[in-house]
Amino acid sequence: MRKQIVTGIDIGSATVRVVVVSATHAGDTNVLATASVPSLGIRRGQIDSFEDVVTAIGSALTQASRKAEVSIKKVYLAIGGVTLGSSTNDASIAIAKADGEVTALDIERVIALSESTLKKNANHHIVHTVPLYFKIDGKKILGKPLGMRGSSLEVHTLFVTCLEQHLERMVQAVEAAGVRVEDVAASPIAASLVALTKLERTVGSILVNIGAETVTSVVYEENQPVALHCLSLGSGDITNDIALVMKLALEEAEELKQHREHSVTARKKLDEIISARLSDIFELVESMLKKIGRSALLPAGIVLMGGGSRLDMIEGLAKASLRLPVKMAVLATPGASRADDEEKKPSEQAPKDPIWGVAFGLCIFGLSNESPESGRQNSLVTLWKNIFAGIEKFLP
Repeated sequence: MRKQIVTGIDIGSATVRVVVVSATHAGDTNVLATASVPSLGIRRGQIDSFEDVVTAIGSALTQASRKAEVSIKKVYLAIGGVTLGSSTNDASIAIAKADGEVTALDIERVIALSESTLKKNANHHIVHTVPLYFKIDGKKILGKPLGMRGSSLEVHTLFVTCLEQHLERMVQAVEAAGVRVEDVAASPIAASLVALTKLERTVGSILVNIGAETVTSVVYEENQPVALHCLSLGSGDITNDIALVMKLALEEAEELKQHREHSVTARKKLDEIISARLSDIFELVESMLKKIGRSALLPAGIVLMGGGSRLDMIEGLAKASLRLPVKMAVLATPGASRADDEEKKPSEQAPKDPIWGVAFGLCIFGLSNESPESGRQNSLVTLWKNIFAGIEKFLP
């Protein structure tokens, strides 16, 4: 049986990660390889040294290709960094047909109008366009408006954007390493495909990825992202705090942060330092939730991932700060049972460590784009439905 081979690459501030996945038309997935190398030339998710980034990307791709025993020619790329964000916009049109029936063309027109009238920052690129809900004659409807009747059609749309120059330079860096960028996805969107269950995305949840120099988050309701945010701080700031307060070299501070093996007095001081910075992070996340009216109102709570989520006090601090249930991310392919997946070998379905969530999610994103059911999408997916259209074959 012929298999699809898909590669996802996550270029973080501290680490470049690559995941290679194969899938059959029956929907069976297999992780062929994971590879990581220290990230060079990246600061707060932005390219600082182009040549260093290309070198790191090339090294990670070579390692992954060797492990998977495949030639990697194209990849799906995650876009993150401090310029990543989201905004919403509304638009309304008169329904074209005389009998008032809503057609696919009406839906396309109203979404296009929502995009064209969006007040976005100069030099920013729209990565994803997500129609959150529609109204007919001012009344909100459930599901798609296609075939319904009325005189006017409205849409409320989420736009995920990033700095255009950042996107272009990331694509250029990957392609300079010798592979083609097939498509891009915002890093928290990619991660959510494998780190959140459909139930969590539907009832309301927030996925928070604590990286070395950035913290990205995405809020879900009704199986759709409703807000996305990126903070310019991360677990590396905790290391810096430890180094400054305890007068240690950065390498010693990082080791101490990870293992916390010290005297009781020193450990108490260390916990205070870590707790203070984590509290800062969760206060900023809480501020974002308040801004969108979701503070303490997400039944599925907060799901944590990323290297910074490994600190053993983090769950209690997150629960206290956000007044929400907290859990650590468990990766699985869409539709797979998390409980069943625990009994499988790591190579069978999903990487066990959630630090691979973005790169693995990109593979699932790529499989949805390339599936026969969804057809080949345009480079830079614009409609949210396209992300899930091809994933249907993975669902039970």
